[in-house]
Amino acid sequence: MHQTDRLEEFKKSVKNKFYVYNSLFLNLPYQGIENVGMLIPLLFDQCEKGLKSGKNPQQILDLFFKSYANIDTEKERIDFMFSIIQYVERQVVLYDSVEDAAFPKLHEHSTSLSIKDYFQLVNKTKSWEKIAKKLSSFSARIVLTAHPTQFYTPSVLDIIEELKSLILEDKINDIDVVLQQLGLTSLINTKKPTPLDEAKNIIYILRNVYYAAVGDLFSYVKSNIENDEFDNYDIIKLGFWPGGDRDGNPFVTADITKDVADELRTNLMKCYYNDLKILRKKLTFKDLRPDLNALRDRLYVSMFDPEKVVSYDDIVGPLIKSREILIDKYNSLYLKQLDDLIDKVKIFKTHFATLDIRQDHSKHIQVIETVLKVNGYVNESLDELAEDELTNLLLNENLKLDSKDYKDEIVKDTIANISQLKEIQNKNGEQGCNRYIISNSEDIYSVLFVYALFRWCGWKKDSITFDIVPLFETMNGMDTSEHTMQSLFDLPDYRSHIEQRGSRQTMMLGFSDGTKDGGYLKANWSILKTKEVLSKVCSKNGVDAIFFDGRGGPPARGGGKTHRFYAAQTKAIANNEIQLTIQGQTITSTYGTKEQFMHNSEQLLTAGLSNNLFGKENIISKESRKLLEELSD
Repeated sequence: MHQTDRLEEFKKSVKNKFYVYNSLFLNLPYQGIENVGMLIPLLFDQCEKGLKSGKNPQQILDLFFKSYANIDTEKERIDFMFSIIQYVERQVVLYDSVEDAAFPKLHEHSTSLSIKDYFQLVNKTKSWEKIAKKLSSFSARIVLTAHPTQFYTPSVLDIIEELKSLILEDKINDIDVVLQQLGLTSLINTKKPTPLDEAKNIIYILRNVYYAAVGDLFSYVKSNIENDEFDNYDIIKLGFWPGGDRDGNPFVTADITKDVADELRTNLMKCYYNDLKILRKKLTFKDLRPDLNALRDRLYVSMFDPEKVVSYDDIVGPLIKSREILIDKYNSLYLKQLDDLIDKVKIFKTHFATLDIRQDHSKHIQVIETVLKVNGYVNESLDELAEDELTNLLLNENLKLDSKDYKDEIVKDTIANISQLKEIQNKNGEQGCNRYIISNSEDIYSVLFVYALFRWCGWKKDSITFDIVPLFETMNGMDTSEHTMQSLFDLPDYRSHIEQRGSRQTMMLGFSDGTKDGGYLKANWSILKTKEVLSKVCSKNGVDAIFFDGRGGPPARGGGKTHRFYAAQTKAIANNEIQLTIQGQTITSTYGTKEQFMHNSEQLLTAGLSNNLFGKENIISKESRKLLEELSD
């Protein structure tokens, strides 16, 4: 019944509305393309009939041009087809806007488990104590990545948001004007975007969508959970790869990483400033003015000058002081609004999103080999050292690296970047940048090379405030991951580092590269088995396993019904936290509006918590495992 209702709502709120507004769009009054909109349905009809009758594309187009368009020259035909593409691209934007506007209504007919549904089930099962305990520590980390398929520019996103608002109110004349604006707005960048440009495009979404969405979701959970002291501000965490991920992108440099970290922080200060500006219109009381005015002025300066840093304590301190005064002297008036801002500050602190560093293991081999050659430990290759010698050197030898001493660009930039990470943490807080991910990890040296580089770039053993995250993405990497992690845990130095990081080990498992290596089924089956094995290894060593999945893009890159993927995990897989990447166009198509972001974030939370509620174990029988092994081979 739900599915029938949902289809009916889709027809009414998406399909029919799109047809109405598309009819406006097809008649845009632009010189030189007056008939293009009207010819698109005819071209579609010709293509459909032609393909069914066995015609090839050239024959279909020749017949179309002869029958309907009266276009003879090659140039005119190319220009016409280019106009068709321009029209269709904008029709997609219109469709996205209509679908975004309809999302709340479609969601009413969804069969998926929302936080609200989850809390209702908790009430029925009388399991609040168990669920409250899990909620106090569980979290979902959504990591935004840069990818060529993320093609909507901020100006187009603004148009989508405007269209969405107008469609909700069916303001047809205003919609007509915005569609004309869309017709004249370029959907592509005039030049190839730099890594900083890519980062700014996604920070735009952070600031305009996720800042409010994460705050509202936290507020909803906090107000509904039967625990007055609920303070899990990490329940939804944001990660960020643009500007930190240099795997395969030589244009991401140490300077770019620094600039992106500054952009994240300064944009967050703008969010705080705007919230405080609205709040001050309500908190007009004499005893609150000095602290709030001083905070406003400091935030304003820090919005525009990256060197003017306002610390977390300097932001939250005046707000908490104002809260106490509000309760004592002003009858707690507007306390809820002040608490909402305090909660946002405790969620985002001064980082907004955690900037991850990622590099391929092969680049670290190049860096380590060069460093050891320059310092006289090898003549040409790391192969000259026995494994014990190399391990001892990486763990105990004290070198001092300076990027200026090296000519190779990869070596220079790697050293410069690791050396500056302390400064990023000083400005944005530790959560601003505290994970270093190594692609194509297949042995212990993928981790130890990074550990050594941190030591040699000025970090003391007992103060490396970074999680070193191996990314197992090839079949071989997954097959050897158990031995790799156990060997690392057996090293006292690395074990000490893990204890300093809260006895938690994050391990990333890649889908798309595993697919290239072994196919869809083998990649998925290998990931599940690897998670089970690594969960067991970590548990045996007293370490909490945290899995980070590189699978949140289109289906070809592991996307799809992500919440079902997590809800289907077996009990043998550690369930301490959900972490996944959101790639490319998925950022705007699945997490692009406040409503979409909250819905899909809720899905991640309820998927991770569902086993705790229902008490059911997901078990794959021996027979099923045997069949999956045969199919994947």
